[in-house]
Amino acid sequence: MAGPRVVIIGAGVVGAALAEELSAKGWTEITVVDQGPVPATGGSSSHAPGLVFQTNSSKTMTEMARYTVEKLSALGCFLQVGGLEVATTPERLVELRRRHGWATAWGLEAHLLTPEECVERHSLLSADRVLGGLFVPTDGLAKAVRAVDVQLERARERGVRVLDRHEVLDIRNEDGRVTGVVTDQGEIPADIVVCCAGIWGPKVARMAGMTLPLTPLAHQLAWTGPVAALEGQADEAVRPILRHQDADLYYRERFDRLGIGYYGHRPLPITSDEILPFGEAEVMPSVLTFTEDDFAPAWAETRSLLPDTRDAKVEEGINGLFSFTTDNMPLLGESPEVKGFWVAEAVWVTHSAGVGRAMAEWLADGHCSSFDLHECDVNRFEQHQLAPDYVLARDCQNYVEVYDIIHPLEPPADLRPLRTSPFHTRERELGAYFLEATGWERPQWYGANAGLADGRDIPHPGDWASRHWSPIVGAEAQASRESVAVYDMSALKRIEVSGPGATAFLQRLSTGDVDKSVGSVTYCLLLDEDGGIRSDVTIARLGRDHYQVGANGNLDLDWFHRHADGTVVVRDITAGTCCIGIWGPRAREVVAPLAGRDFSKDGFRYFRGKKAYVGAVPVTALRLSYIGELGWELYTTADMGAKLWDTLWEAGQEHGIIAGGRGAFNSLRLEKGYRSFGTDMTYEHDPFEAGLAFAVKPDKGDFIGREALLERRQDVRRRLTCLTIDGPEAVVMGKEPVYDGDHCVGYVTSAAYGYTIGKGIAYAWLPTELSTPGQVVHIGYFDRRIAAVVAEEPLFDPAMERLRG
Repeated sequence: MAGPRVVIIGAGVVGAALAEELSAKGWTEITVVDQGPVPATGGSSSHAPGLVFQTNSSKTMTEMARYTVEKLSALGCFLQVGGLEVATTPERLVELRRRHGWATAWGLEAHLLTPEECVERHSLLSADRVLGGLFVPTDGLAKAVRAVDVQLERARERGVRVLDRHEVLDIRNEDGRVTGVVTDQGEIPADIVVCCAGIWGPKVARMAGMTLPLTPLAHQLAWTGPVAALEGQADEAVRPILRHQDADLYYRERFDRLGIGYYGHRPLPITSDEILPFGEAEVMPSVLTFTEDDFAPAWAETRSLLPDTRDAKVEEGINGLFSFTTDNMPLLGESPEVKGFWVAEAVWVTHSAGVGRAMAEWLADGHCSSFDLHECDVNRFEQHQLAPDYVLARDCQNYVEVYDIIHPLEPPADLRPLRTSPFHTRERELGAYFLEATGWERPQWYGANAGLADGRDIPHPGDWASRHWSPIVGAEAQASRESVAVYDMSALKRIEVSGPGATAFLQRLSTGDVDKSVGSVTYCLLLDEDGGIRSDVTIARLGRDHYQVGANGNLDLDWFHRHADGTVVVRDITAGTCCIGIWGPRAREVVAPLAGRDFSKDGFRYFRGKKAYVGAVPVTALRLSYIGELGWELYTTADMGAKLWDTLWEAGQEHGIIAGGRGAFNSLRLEKGYRSFGTDMTYEHDPFEAGLAFAVKPDKGDFIGREALLERRQDVRRRLTCLTIDGPEAVVMGKEPVYDGDHCVGYVTSAAYGYTIGKGIAYAWLPTELSTPGQVVHIGYFDRRIAAVVAEEPLFDPAMERLRG
């Protein structure tokens, strides 16, 4: 098949990879356009130093990098000299152990080295500066320009047309669908346009009415003159590529010279509109003038770490432009406004071939089967995250922190607060310690509860897990199971679906049967066409044609919008509403006297909802609990939120009411075995693997992913498995490798200490044969192996007596 007419804008490493991958799938009606000359078109690919370090905290990014290495190696465009990251501080040495865990968890060969072994690998290193290192033998140097040339040539052989020196001026669309690309040499008809323009991405996307949260930032790369220790070296590079993250530096060889990359200077942002055209730039558009003063600290540190450079000189340097995003992840996917306009942006050489494959599968097959793309989807952002001030500030901060040691709970330091619930004033009065979630200020614990910890057995976790932690977390968890607690659930995405087609729409998109009586609440899943989990949601039927969906984020909203027709209205109601979860054995004693409707056990059953009043506040009450206790999610409009809090707080005083934070919440939900999408399961997993078969009703009729899911049910080879750990100091954080003997067999997803069961809890993906209760495995945690035992789940209240009480 020739496929639809595709125009790829940008002939760098991403555009070339996409053209090659897509043409290999039989799509040949493809045109690649670029304003510069192929293969060195003047973008980031043309000056990129080519260092490929594959290890990343993201499983997806590591897998994309690994595919890039494999493909470019096969094409003769990769020099596999290995990659060495060194530590010169104790903190970095610990961090390298964490990175070793990621690499191992994601299936990448990696080795921790002693100082002596580091020097053996890279003889230029000063032995007395290095404390240890991390070595990945398959890392190395990508030949970016050659990779562009080779991949485009393969695409040409399949009929792909490559038009260089064509400047894109506009994107045509009619009735919300792309129709063509206007260049300075004429218009090219198109059914699909993919923007792979890199640092020009925001400018091109704007032609299609799309805001792209990307900032080009200048990054320094310098080359020394001849280094005596490299004299006579016949090969371009023989030593590993080197990263010295304590000083924001990396190094690569080029025969007898050394390339030095530096991230330690001030951020140097530029807009895509300010980038000079190819013919006007002195060297190329992506290369700016080298600022020597910014580089001075880098050169001083280099001469200390690599003493053989002391007699050399810096002979040349550039400030080269690269793309940065607000969360350091690529921007992939289709525009929400213009059908057929896609982007593959903010992708470095390291991940380029992987992204090419991902996009080709997405376009040709309707979904990506090779990689989980939920972290990369361009539609993941909330509206405030597209604001120019937000994008610039966060992108510059990410540049500054590119090599920093970042705790997984670390909140951003700037642009706060952005989003606050109506309870924020009360939370501050209670001494809330706030972290951030999609812009929301979310309490982790409350200082006012400090006294609750007195006399309780609240074990103290180890150093890493105790950051952004307090003993108050454990006290709040225990108190929630003893009396009653209120939790601010306003950060939960809330979507209203209404209209005559609402029921059929939700039946088609979800795995559950939502065509039940008004007042029913259904926990179910959204699936992709391949049966992979896109999200888990709760769907409350509030009227015959009126539903409220508790979703996970903007990707769910985007998914709903893409599938909606004229019979339904999909509306994000999050900002105009708020939610309190009131849970605990005394929750009914607080709520029932205030409510204008029957809140008794029989009058308001589990997984039901109704409209009611709590005092003077109109609420939508759903009998749900994410912590495994009796109680309700109470929703009201934002203007009534403060009154709802005060009403519950006053009535709860005689019952020992407390406010609980996210730390306690996470502990309690793991005790109950509740999954979290994006952490415990993603697009690559199906419901049977994830322990969510109960949320699938295949007999209800057709729904997206049903056919593929029924096939996947026959071959379950891995399971999301509950592990328990003895000893509070062994609390892990997530993304650690899990071992059976000396073999890594899986990885941890969510983890916390279970304060009411007295054990550490970790959920992990394991082979089916190792998921049997009683099986002992070991978790790799920094430099330790921690014994963990597979447990029956849920760990707390397996008979559901407290929830249904």
